[in-house]
Amino acid sequence: MPARDRPFLALGLRLAAMATLSIMLLLVKLAGTRGMPLPETMFWRQAIPAVLILAWLVSTRRMHLLRTARPWIHFRRAMIGTAGMFLTLGVVQILPLAEATVLGFTAPVFAVILSATLLKEQVGPWRWAAVVLGLAGILVIAGPDRGHVPLVGLATGIGAAFAVALVSIQIRDLGRTEQPLTVVFYFSAMSLPALAPFLVFTGINHDPVGWLILGGIGLSGLFAQVLMTAALRIGVVSSVIVMDYSQFGWATLWGWLVFGQLPPGTTWLGAPIVIASGLLIAWREHVLSRRRADAAATA
Repeated sequence: MPARDRPFLALGLRLAAMATLSIMLLLVKLAGTRGMPLPETMFWRQAIPAVLILAWLVSTRRMHLLRTARPWIHFRRAMIGTAGMFLTLGVVQILPLAEATVLGFTAPVFAVILSATLLKEQVGPWRWAAVVLGLAGILVIAGPDRGHVPLVGLATGIGAAFAVALVSIQIRDLGRTEQPLTVVFYFSAMSLPALAPFLVFTGINHDPVGWLILGGIGLSGLFAQVLMTAALRIGVVSSVIVMDYSQFGWATLWGWLVFGQLPPGTTWLGAPIVIASGLLIAWREHVLSRRRADAAATA
């Protein structure tokens, strides 16, 4: 069967990836409640995948997959990705899980803006309308009351979404020459030297539950990346990305079960607006990709 001819399996894998990712964010929030510094949490989030990937490559004699002619591009992606991860995991510790997750859904909005400014892509009225819609959704979620979404949390969430969009453009560029596993490994490995010094200042003295949380963060992060990569290998991006919005349901569930938090009315109003903007962008990308494919076939 062709690699990209299993759409229902791709949707299932992406759905499983979002559930796994929501577990990672839950564990990150739990780590914060236990007083674990964020840089230390990030170190183990990166170290465990790097070690496991390297061990798998050695055991299967596939070290050649790590060959690259673009080390500087990997390094740049790792540094920007590490800064983005700091914001992405940081907002989870500042805001309730549901609100932090919804703000992450604005990444496609910033991806459109960056595509127009950095890649000089032609952006038509449909995608610009989606950008305006997404920004309106943020304003609704913020609301007049700063009690549930403080300004620092809102700024961190928007910054995280912007960083994700910037990284997605870099990954699009790396994907032209590199294997997905190569990109994942170098991101994890190259970020470790920048994160390791924080262990000297924060210490690594944790009880068994703390170590289980840190191990769970690393493993769930790795599994989420593997599942997302697998979904993209057998499905179309514009189709499987729809499953990303299921993460809002998981975040709301974990927030209620573990922390006793339910989103206020402004979040329930703003979340569908933000999700609608992302779906509009995904739909438009699907239409444009089909047009490009038809034009190439005709040529």
